[in-house]
Amino acid sequence: MTDTLKRRIGPGLLTAYGVGVMVGAGIYVLVGAVAADAGVWAPLSFLLAGLVAAPTALSYAEFSTRLPEAAGEALYVSKGLKLPFLAIIVGLAIVLAGTVSAAAVLRGGAGYLTAVTGFAMTPSIVVMGLALMAVAILGVLESLALAAVFTVVEVIGLALVIYAGMSANPTADFNVPAEIVWSGVATGAVLAFFAFIGFEDIVNMAEEVSSPERTMPRAILWSLVITTLLYALVSFAAVRAVPLGLLGKSEQPLALVWSTVHGGNGAFLSVIAVAAALNGVLAQIVMASRVLFGLGKRHSGLGVFHHTHARFGTPLLATVLIGVAVISGAVLLPLSDLAETTSILLLAVFVLVNAALIAMKLRQPDAPFRVAMAVPIFGLIAALAALTVTTGVGQ
Repeated sequence: MTDTLKRRIGPGLLTAYGVGVMVGAGIYVLVGAVAADAGVWAPLSFLLAGLVAAPTALSYAEFSTRLPEAAGEALYVSKGLKLPFLAIIVGLAIVLAGTVSAAAVLRGGAGYLTAVTGFAMTPSIVVMGLALMAVAILGVLESLALAAVFTVVEVIGLALVIYAGMSANPTADFNVPAEIVWSGVATGAVLAFFAFIGFEDIVNMAEEVSSPERTMPRAILWSLVITTLLYALVSFAAVRAVPLGLLGKSEQPLALVWSTVHGGNGAFLSVIAVAAALNGVLAQIVMASRVLFGLGKRHSGLGVFHHTHARFGTPLLATVLIGVAVISGAVLLPLSDLAETTSILLLAVFVLVNAALIAMKLRQPDAPFRVAMAVPIFGLIAALAALTVTTGVGQ
């Protein structure tokens, strides 16, 4: 066993990791829900959500160059707010959010798989989970390379949906759009914001990235830009091709776009959704295990996790623990409200990270990558507003 990670990741793989974890399986069900609120103006909701997410992403980008270590958020809050006790709470919240999110996505991916193949649900969850855990143990380069393959598959699926929607005859809703209702666009943007959660996972790869001071900010920003454009184009294609009444009620809106234009049931998009789910689960296992590794460096009670496998250079015990927890959660837990729980945890962390950057910039203005003070201030306000809306909706 050792206590150092191997620096094997460059900007391309890190950006692919960021895009993959953000796109995930969510976009395959989210477009219809956003369209139900915003109508044909759904692309505007996605663009607005990207703009809301951007300040927090920029805050993460600056912090990633100031403190390029695993367990990023926990370290940021500890150093920025001078509250070491809060760091472990933040770190464990990130681990919990990642584990819960991965369990939900693994169960969803297994559901898609059983629908296509007829396999039983529980064995599918266990086999998929063990295979992804093995890849995560094998190595970070191997994990992110596989994630990059999944990301390519996801993007190809989205490109096909964009092509189908753009080549369709526009619907009456699209040709004669209703007057824009900003409250609907804003509600859609709040929902769409959660599709951008994932950029924060990038910072927890800092100890395995070559030249993190240069690579981390670029990967975070490129991931956000690429994902925002993809979401806007996909939602534009969907509202162009499918009547809003059908789109807003569909649980498989992208398959509906394809079947509306080309016929059939769009089953191949279910296969792509499985790849998207696998990507999301692998990314969360890799991320959460790195957070545990980083927490183990700073807290003696978690020190057992601050070790890596001598051959593979990955945090073995942390990865096994997270993998088993993800599989168990996917098999045993009711997951209907876990997405909301994940969002609440992460938005609370976003508030603290932005506050921590404000405090640190006041004390130490210089950094390898700097943003204006207005950026974390706006990021804090936006995250707090989204958190308020989310907790209000959940009550």
